[in-house]
This record gives sequence, C-alpha cells and structure tokens, in this order.
Amino acid sequence: MFSSLISINDLSSEEIRKLLELAAEVKKRPQDFRNVLEGRMFGFIFEKPSTRTWVSFQAGIFSMGGGVIYLGPEDIKLGIREEVRDVARVLNRYLSGVIMRTFSHWTITEFRDYFEKPVINGLSDKEHPCQALADYMTLYEKVPAAQDPVLAFVGDGNNVLNSLMLVAAKLGAKIRYATPKKYQPDPKILKAAKDIAKKTGAVIEGFQDPAKAVAGADAIYTDVWVSMGEEAMRKKKLKDFSGMRVDKKLVQKAKPGVLIMHCLPAHRGEEITEDVIESKNSIVFDEAENRLHIQKAILLHLSNEGAIR
Repeated sequence: MFSSLISINDLSSEEIRKLLELAAEVKKRPQDFRNVLEGRMFGFIFEKPSTRTWVSFQAGIFSMGGGVIYLGPEDIKLGIREEVRDVARVLNRYLSGVIMRTFSHWTITEFRDYFEKPVINGLSDKEHPCQALADYMTLYEKVPAAQDPVLAFVGDGNNVLNSLMLVAAKLGAKIRYATPKKYQPDPKILKAAKDIAKKTGAVIEGFQDPAKAVAGADAIYTDVWVSMGEEAMRKKKLKDFSGMRVDKKLVQKAKPGVLIMHCLPAHRGEEITEDVIESKNSIVFDEAENRLHIQKAILLHLSNEGAIR
C-alpha cells in the first residue's frame, strides 16, 4: 500500500484501478466526503507557478474540511536558504502531508526521505503522476477501458509522457508516442514501462512521425514544447519540433471523432491549433476538472480515509 505518491511506479496496477474508481465516487457524490480531512493541515511547496495543481488541490482539501499553507519559491528557497532535509524535518512537526511542485525530481525524493508523512508529487522534471491519472480517468469516461482505447501522444518526451507510459503499462493499455529524435522520453522510465508491459499486455510504441502515432487512435494528446524553465531554448525547440503540431490535417489521420487532450497551459498555434483545441471533440477541460477528483481520491487514501487496501 503506497504511503506517498512520487512516481506512478509507487502504485500497483490494482491501486491505480481503485484510485480511478474512488475518484469516480468522489466526483459523483462529493457530499459523502465532507469533513473527512477535518483537523488536517497540508503544505504546498511550489517552486513553479501553478493554476490547476494549486487550485485543484486546495479546493479539494477545503471541500473535505482540511487546511492549506502555501509556500512559494520566495518563502523557503529549498536547498538555498535551508537544506531540503532540514525543512522536511521541521514541517513534519506541523503538517499532515505535503504537495510539491519542483524543478528537480531529486528535491521531492530528498524531502520524502526526511518527512514521515505523505508527500505528493504535483510536478517534477521527471514525472507528473497526478496529471497522468486524471488523464486516464478522463479517457476512460469517454471510451471505457473495456474498449481498449489507443492514446497517441505527440510532442516532447517530457514528464507528462513519462507518467502516461507508466500508467498505460500498469493498466495493460495501448499508448503510442511521436517525439523528435532528440526529445525522447526518459530511457529508464521507458524501459521500466516496457518491462511492466510484458506482464500486463500493454502496448507502448514510439515513432518520430506523428502521422504513424495517431493512425487509428482514439485520442490525441499533446503538451507545450517549451516548458517553464526552458525559455532560453525557445527558438531552438520551436525549430526542432517543426511538423509536430496537432492540427486539423493530423487529426484527420486518426479515428473519426478522435478525442483531443492537453494538460494545459496551451500555447495555441504552437503545439496545437485553435480550431483543434476548441473543437467539439476536445476533452481538455474535462481533464482539468478531473485533476480535482483524482487528487481528492489520492488525499483520501493517503489520509487513511479512502477505500484502497
């Protein structure tokens, strides 16, 4: 049973399925979960700005009776003003759990090693587990898992793709990705996902041609090409990602009625066109909503209030 959520690999296949089921219950009957976190205080340690991660976690915690303390990049300056391990041991005396959004994955693992309560990865350079869980929750709402939908990711081999591959592997799902040669997903995570896939029957395929990745797909997913902290690389990345944009021409190569997914924020006109993200098949804002529900399910479990055993 997982005690923190740093990586999708912290979860078993069954735990992922149960989290998705619990999130669906929370979404359907939010009133049943009021006040279950009463008396619990959670810390947000954010090195990066945030809209969905911050608001969805805070709204979820407040709706279940808990409290939140926000610690932004200028508040504690992890590893600069004070060592990560010292901050972790101090906050352990005050808080019931911590949600972290950091540049380095190491910062989260180091903090977890010295914090004796739940730690949740709200985003790092290596993984974005809460996002990937919300994504699969959303996909399966539209195309049930029993129909074995194919998810095609087009763009950067980044933290989102890393976590999506691991979720797909654990669930025995089908995922294809198309990334430029220099921007492949993390090789260790890719190997781990493929090793898991051998046991679960998942299919993980990589391409450089986005048309091959989206052929016959049930959903097309993309993310920004230039992430926070990469602004100096902007011109180079825009050049390197030429031909990777999700536009109407690419969408037409997928299954009719293909769903459009994006974790937001979107740079319209770069990785995705305005007409595609605003199309009737876009489920981008359903994904954003489901961040709230999946994170409430994670919090319930980690606070021993969930139904995951």
